[in-house]
Amino acid sequence: MKEIKLSVSAIENGTVIDHIPAQNLFKVISILGLESSDKLITFGTNMESKKLGKKAIIKIADKFFEREEINRIAVVAPHAKLNVIKDYKVVEKQVVEVPDRIEGIVKCVNPKCITNFEELKTKFNVIDKQNVALKCHYCEKITDQEHMVYL
Repeated sequence: MKEIKLSVSAIENGTVIDHIPAQNLFKVISILGLESSDKLITFGTNMESKKLGKKAIIKIADKFFEREEINRIAVVAPHAKLNVIKDYKVVEKQVVEVPDRIEGIVKCVNPKCITNFEELKTKFNVIDKQNVALKCHYCEKITDQEHMVYL
């Protein structure tokens, strides 16, 4: 059978998020609110990756991420890479880095935590940056990436 290669057109200006674990593609889309964006968005999943086995990629035209948004990406895809594109050229490469503290991104999984009853911004200390595990500032409950609920 003949192998068919598909290509995706380059973006003039914007950001490419690469090295997203394939199973987390739609989590990244959701946590960034891209489903309601009016920007041109192209994504692919289950692409071969030496590091991840299978990876996903998202291209967003005319979008450049702020630190808060990069922190959101880091919670879901801690090894992702951002390529900033200007005039069809990569002008900057950033490795996403999980910060020491996460605020207002994840819900505490403890049903008795005060953040689930009061209007408090959730705050977590990151206790594992590799696999992303968070300790609630208020109740000290530890949440791993598998059980996170995103705000």
